[in-house]
Amino acid sequence: MPQHTPTRFGTPLSPAAVRVMLLGSGELGKEVLIALQRLGVETIAVDRYENAPGQQVAHHARTITMSDPAQLKALVEAEKPMLVVPEIEAIATPMLEELEAAGTVRVIPTARAARLTMDREGIRRLAAETLGVPTSPYVFCDSLDELQKAIDGGIGYPCIVKPVMSSSGKGQSKISGPEDVKKAWDYAIAGGRVSHGRVIVEGFIDFDYEITQLTVRAVGANGEIATHFCEPIGHVQVAGDYVESWQPHPMSPVALQKSRDIAKAVTDNLGGQGIFGVELFIKGENVWFSEVSPRPHDTGMVTMTTQWQTQFELHARAILGLPVNTALKSPGASAVIYGGVDAQAVTFDGVADALSVPNSDLRLFGKPESFVKRRLGVALAFDADVEVARTNAKLAASRVKPKAA
Repeated sequence: MPQHTPTRFGTPLSPAAVRVMLLGSGELGKEVLIALQRLGVETIAVDRYENAPGQQVAHHARTITMSDPAQLKALVEAEKPMLVVPEIEAIATPMLEELEAAGTVRVIPTARAARLTMDREGIRRLAAETLGVPTSPYVFCDSLDELQKAIDGGIGYPCIVKPVMSSSGKGQSKISGPEDVKKAWDYAIAGGRVSHGRVIVEGFIDFDYEITQLTVRAVGANGEIATHFCEPIGHVQVAGDYVESWQPHPMSPVALQKSRDIAKAVTDNLGGQGIFGVELFIKGENVWFSEVSPRPHDTGMVTMTTQWQTQFELHARAILGLPVNTALKSPGASAVIYGGVDAQAVTFDGVADALSVPNSDLRLFGKPESFVKRRLGVALAFDADVEVARTNAKLAASRVKPKAA
């Protein structure tokens, strides 16, 4: 489908408004919505539950089951947005492809990209089998027996098991030996966004570190799509879930160039406009592709303190056909604030203490319900020394104490 972007921007809530619909309105979607509103866009925040973070700031809030094709089609046809921006995986992407093919709406970055990246199988087969990009060895399995056979047949121990569709590390675990296999299978099946009964098992790569390479496809001065790269983001994950990130992560010129070459190959194939979070493993000067999200990335929340234009502003600008600037403002870091408690509502103690940490900032997401391991906020810090920024971000996060209201 040909790319098209608004040539003029009207006033929100008027017939001339540019209307953009986000499918998924969590903390990442909330920041995209704010960035869009600053550019005069009328926003529609969609989520599976009411009062999601993005719904609290959008012009319109809608609550549907986004994996239901009929509900999704009815909403898009009723709201008539210019752009539909998927922000989560659990969406009826075949319906998005149908709506895009009919010319009803443009999907960001494209409906095909949304379909391919919503599950690990589509994007892994594209990267490894179509593009020939280096990846870890992998097998897709439909049963516990198949998982055991894949491990015994060559994947070996240790290995990583993940649902074919999940986010933020849900359902992901490391298997060290035969005694872990059934537990990992059960955890993966329970942690998937949609119950497919299918997992990916990956051979373990003994990497030095992993990065997120934020990659932006945006309209250039000549009207053609150009690719832009942010500085690499380092991150720490626990059980597949990001707990801290920092930017820039030091890399050799060779490893950085390989990372960007891989990121460009994958995103060129996916096409469209917007930001992509490309995850990569690095050992020395060797680079392996891991995953890609066709949207802002959780580790990229650090850009709210490090870049002149955050990943959310870059996404908003790119999808609207506007110029982008990926320049770094300062080294910095982010650290996650977890709920720590299961509660219908929470209060936060220690906010002032957290913000007394030098060069620190906070984002409290406004999620209406807390779980022990639910991400309720993020602490940010900047400093000329990225290690100082990491220390300060973690200190600020540790001072915020969520409690049941």
